[in-house]
Amino acid sequence: MNGAGEGGIDRLAFAVRLRRMTAELNRIAHEFAGEHGLHPTDVQALIKIFDAPEPITPGRLREELNLTSGAVTACLDRLERAGHIRRVRDAHDRRVVHLHYLDAARELAGAFFRPLGRSTDNTLRRFSPEELRTVAAFLDAMNEELDALRTAPGSA
Repeated sequence: MNGAGEGGIDRLAFAVRLRRMTAELNRIAHEFAGEHGLHPTDVQALIKIFDAPEPITPGRLREELNLTSGAVTACLDRLERAGHIRRVRDAHDRRVVHLHYLDAARELAGAFFRPLGRSTDNTLRRFSPEELRTVAAFLDAMNEELDALRTAPGSA
């Protein structure tokens, strides 16, 4: 059995491609972490904080990263000391804390990840808008499935 799914796509070969890309992106993230005295989990937290459509809370970050409260607190302490984030208490409910990605950290990350951005731009130019919409739809659907796996009772 070749692992072919619908449409004759070899699922196994596809999975290898996804793992290869994920491994390379992880390598780049680990390199950033090492150069800036961060733990790899700190980089994952920065990504979640940066990508959140609105300021995220430590509790939400804990859920997203599947960490203990203590681990999230230690991570946020490191990120705050390093000048990447700021904790801001909610004006209406002082018990709620929001995490903000600082502009200086955004510039630092932007400079480091600029070559990755150029590679992404080079890759995007190789595909038509219709192909890119299909790829984006696949990535969205894959992320939805991964989110469902992460939040499912008894998930790995």
